[in-house]
Amino acid sequence: MKFSIAVIAGDGIGPEVIAPALEILDAIGDKYGHIFNYVELEAGGLAIDHSGEPLPKETLETAKQCDALLLGAVGGPKWDTLPGHLRPERALLGLRAGLGVFANLRPAALLAQLKSACPVKDEVLIASNSEGKASFDLLIVRELTGGLYFGKRGRIDEPSNGHSPGAAFDTETYSWAEIERVLRAGYEAAAVRRKKLCVVDKANVLESSRFWREVAAVVSKDYRDIETSYLYVDNAAMQLIRAPGQFDVIVTSNLFGDILSDEASVLTGSIGMLASASLGAPVQGGIRPGMYEPIHGSAPDIAGKDIANPLATILSAAMMLRYSFGLEKEAAAIETAVNNVLDQGLRTGDIASRSATSSEKIVGTKAMGEAVLKAIL
Repeated sequence: MKFSIAVIAGDGIGPEVIAPALEILDAIGDKYGHIFNYVELEAGGLAIDHSGEPLPKETLETAKQCDALLLGAVGGPKWDTLPGHLRPERALLGLRAGLGVFANLRPAALLAQLKSACPVKDEVLIASNSEGKASFDLLIVRELTGGLYFGKRGRIDEPSNGHSPGAAFDTETYSWAEIERVLRAGYEAAAVRRKKLCVVDKANVLESSRFWREVAAVVSKDYRDIETSYLYVDNAAMQLIRAPGQFDVIVTSNLFGDILSDEASVLTGSIGMLASASLGAPVQGGIRPGMYEPIHGSAPDIAGKDIANPLATILSAAMMLRYSFGLEKEAAAIETAVNNVLDQGLRTGDIASRSATSSEKIVGTKAMGEAVLKAIL
């Protein structure tokens, strides 16, 4: 089978972590009889430098013609003084909206090899795990193209109280359809996991959150075999630390999902391990449009030093094979290779144990990528 993949390496460590992911995809293609054609595009800071805008029109239009998008990272202090509409991060919002990807899947699981890097005590993990293990495995499904990030915003220049220079506002708006489709994405994920779904909101304060609960009450009737629960976001943030093992699938809004998924990433030991998939509705031919990226940023302070962790990007490529192309066996092959490499004791600096007696071997970006590639071949 042939697939076209838009590739945006981006800024900072983006090109360094994208490179091994593409090599691994090529190896998977050779092993399983697929052809992956890459279309290199610019967005973010690099695009600003070359064209003056974070998301050139030709980038978005070309990405729409591809089967999926693999992205490294965008942004950095070089562009921090630009106005909001010209910041590199605006490229992400434009890509999500333009590609029609509305459900962001961010898995957070504690790998046995990295348990020592988890900041939560074993007894806490065991107490919240139904199987009595010092572990957790959860999935955060974040609504991606609505809410506060896409609502009306602006400044009010007139003095509001006689001496203030003005005010600023951002608005959260959600339609029934926007909430329903991301809830259904969450229920579909829960159906093949542990059949538990928690809706996280702030319904005690926000009207939009109360509307989320109204939609969930209706949609949940179509998934009666799945246990549905609700938590306020402040309680959910606490529960992620106090008892992460209680969660299976969390579905929440754009803003809350952004914050909670980053909190969950810390529990795994390193943000450098976490992949993500942003999915749209399936199209003809079985392809599901998707945008795949590690959840870490561009990390400009370590760019070019060969110390960035490429595993999140490699695992993002595995998610692309699974969710956009339906290649479960191929996705599992990448995930197994990553586990095998970790079993061998190979670590980038961010996931290394601090124990003086550790037998781990610290490797760089390129060496880690080569080890995963070798495990596949």
